[in-house]
Amino acid sequence: MVNLRRQKRKPLVSGVFVAFLLLGLLGKASAFSPVDEFLIVCGSSKNVTFLGHTYIPDSPSRSSFTLKTVGNVVSAATNSTPPSPIYQSARVFTAPSSYSFDIKKPGRHWVRLYFYPIPAQNLTSASITVTAESYVLLNNFSFKRYNRSSYLFKEYAINISSDTLTLTFIPSNSSIAFVNAIEVVSFPDELIPEKVPIVYPPGSFDGLSRFALETVYRLNMGGPLLTPQNDTLGRTWENDMKYLHINSSAVNMSVSPLSIRYPATVTQEVAPNWVYATAETMGEANVINENFNISWVFPVDPNFMYLVRVHFCDIVSESLNMLVFDLYINDNIALAEFDLSNQVGNLDVPYYRDFVSNASSGSGSGTLTVSVGPGQSDDNYNAIMNGLEIMKISNAARSLDGDSPVESLLGFPKKEEEKKKFVIIVCSVVGGLSALLVSGLCCFCLATRMSKHHEHGHQWLQLSLYGNSLTMTKMSTTSQKSGGATPSCISLAASSSLGRFFSFQEITDATNRFDEALLLGVGGFGRVYKGTLGDGTQVAVKRGNSRSEQGMAEFRTEIEMLSKLRHRHLVSLIGYCDERSEMILVYEYMANGPLRSHLYGTHLRPLPWKQRLEICIGAARGLHYLHTGAAQSVIHRDVKTTNILLDENFVAKVADFGLSKTGPAIDQTHVSTAVKGSFGYLDPEYFRRQQLTEKSDVYSFGVVLMEVLCTRPALNPVLPRDQVNIAEWAMTWQKKGMLGQIIDPNLKGKVGLASLKKYAETAEKCLAEHGVDRPSMGDVLWNLEYALQLEEASWALADPADSSTNHIPLSRFENSSGSIEAIASRHSAATTDDDVDEDAATTAVFSQLVNPRGR
Repeated sequence: MVNLRRQKRKPLVSGVFVAFLLLGLLGKASAFSPVDEFLIVCGSSKNVTFLGHTYIPDSPSRSSFTLKTVGNVVSAATNSTPPSPIYQSARVFTAPSSYSFDIKKPGRHWVRLYFYPIPAQNLTSASITVTAESYVLLNNFSFKRYNRSSYLFKEYAINISSDTLTLTFIPSNSSIAFVNAIEVVSFPDELIPEKVPIVYPPGSFDGLSRFALETVYRLNMGGPLLTPQNDTLGRTWENDMKYLHINSSAVNMSVSPLSIRYPATVTQEVAPNWVYATAETMGEANVINENFNISWVFPVDPNFMYLVRVHFCDIVSESLNMLVFDLYINDNIALAEFDLSNQVGNLDVPYYRDFVSNASSGSGSGTLTVSVGPGQSDDNYNAIMNGLEIMKISNAARSLDGDSPVESLLGFPKKEEEKKKFVIIVCSVVGGLSALLVSGLCCFCLATRMSKHHEHGHQWLQLSLYGNSLTMTKMSTTSQKSGGATPSCISLAASSSLGRFFSFQEITDATNRFDEALLLGVGGFGRVYKGTLGDGTQVAVKRGNSRSEQGMAEFRTEIEMLSKLRHRHLVSLIGYCDERSEMILVYEYMANGPLRSHLYGTHLRPLPWKQRLEICIGAARGLHYLHTGAAQSVIHRDVKTTNILLDENFVAKVADFGLSKTGPAIDQTHVSTAVKGSFGYLDPEYFRRQQLTEKSDVYSFGVVLMEVLCTRPALNPVLPRDQVNIAEWAMTWQKKGMLGQIIDPNLKGKVGLASLKKYAETAEKCLAEHGVDRPSMGDVLWNLEYALQLEEASWALADPADSSTNHIPLSRFENSSGSIEAIASRHSAATTDDDVDEDAATTAVFSQLVNPRGR
């Protein structure tokens, strides 16, 4: 729903019509006249019009650019329907080939590349590498893992320092390369600053003009898709909805684009007025507490830094100084108590800020999170964002895709070969001498270290383990100088709580020297390998990354938890190794891996319904023990299908306690702590209020239950926005009484109706908006066990010759007390009576159980 600002002047319009207005009014944006503009359609024999621009063919000789190809082939679509006219042809390369462009004005230029594997030409096998002068833009890209209708658009910003730009296309691995269209267009140099603040650790990123940039995301917050026709620089701005962490956390706002007043420091080249005329604001302004944020989550490559540009324009306030908020990037404060009025002095005035940030790898894969929330001292409790741009920054190898420099892809010029041979000879001599010196030093250090080991015991700082308690401290600088441990290292001193001590040699033998072929997974703590001990026992070996502060913290937390927790449904610790400053824990090996791999994304056999119930019950027992089995409860904080592991008998065990937190004391209701966890599973109440309880695990487990039932990821950004979040999507169908429409197709016809109804009700209660309305994990366990008993009873009571009365495809079942209706079939006439008989039978069988509705 779109809310218009509440002011004395008449609002623009409302509802969906705003989207049509934004796309239709005013037509094309006021033209910016670039000094250099090359719009080329490759492999075509005629001009092509695309989004109001004319693209010319890439004839071998042109006055403004030249094409140097080896064995090139022109491909044209025949009976296929490409996504747009620009993809109707392609130029194919069988050897490195290049386009050279005459540049009139050196400086910042857009380089835009279009790729579409024309089906008739079998271009999906192509492996494409693209370089631009000394930068690698694309390295070994292939369409093989995408469907046949996929296309690729890439946009780069490159600072050209000479009067020529050369784009080189390299077929990789004896394959082919191709391109459908190319744009090289200049834009104002001042659009990209030279110096940008780094968010964390605080600092400054200098010399940005020496780096190439790749546009990863460009969003129009709260507004529709903006095409190049709506932007003076020909950019595309997509809607932000699918990146919102919680869709209900933001409300769209809009005003007339004509009301936007650009100051002298901001022009339409920074962003069009369409971007500043729409915004996302807080969904419950002035109601929810000050810890509420609006967050957008973006998958990114964790190996790069990113330029983040945020756009603001106060289109919601009725007067100045009413909008004071905080901006966070990856949970680090970028702007604190930011008063937009103090920066621009009026309403409806655009403003933007730039930051540099890395990716966050806390969930095991790279993400970049941007959040806005009200300032701590502000009483209005509102925040806003109008637009957002995220651009990848080239790395030390001057690459935007991997770490291979241009030289390794193209080879060195011949005139440098002699010089390089000389360098190689010198380096070899120096290297040999260095090796002898290092070997001598290593022998000396090893002898010294062994002496100290015998004299002082373990090198790391000792852990004090009293019973099941564990204490860790850091070494001081003084102790380091005296031969102690390095900072942040810990010792796992021999303890029955931590199991058997393994020598580092035993660990390397078990993992074949940490063979990558035995790698089971990677996380913030480090890497997990499959290992085989000398007696043939298979184990999982977790090797901590001592250089990662986050990994160190998670590793310590896991040690603390595992030293005092033992349960059949928690992954067991077998032993440890702390030699050579390593942080290694050895666990029991879970032969069937994570639950997620048995739900989707692999070719494993689909799990039957009864087995899924048993797995969920096992995981619930493990979590119930965490919440109630210890002297003080433990909140897992990262419950998800990848942290539920299955042994050889498919017994479920909860794993990965790196983010776990001790629960509140008896006289407390919650633990106040920074938000941690995995997006898609995160409790929205915990996310807003930063107040952690056992009910946060219950919410995450509710997401797991829906994932098990529907066999799709918790978050899937490629789906339509109403389907991105499985919890919201499944709850929409559940409230309609039609959850059966979206369950795993492999389950249809194989699920007891009463069992599924009880399971769905349990998941729905787990996903309640407020923690107080969710059941305890004990109640969740009870209801799942009841669902399993209902399932077993339905099979026992069914007629062996015809089980359709109890197990049929589902069309609809009511949300609470209503009955389940089956899809009309040849058995439909008997369904109602049989359902009544089933209910009566199950009531008799489970008469010893209390009414489950009371749970």
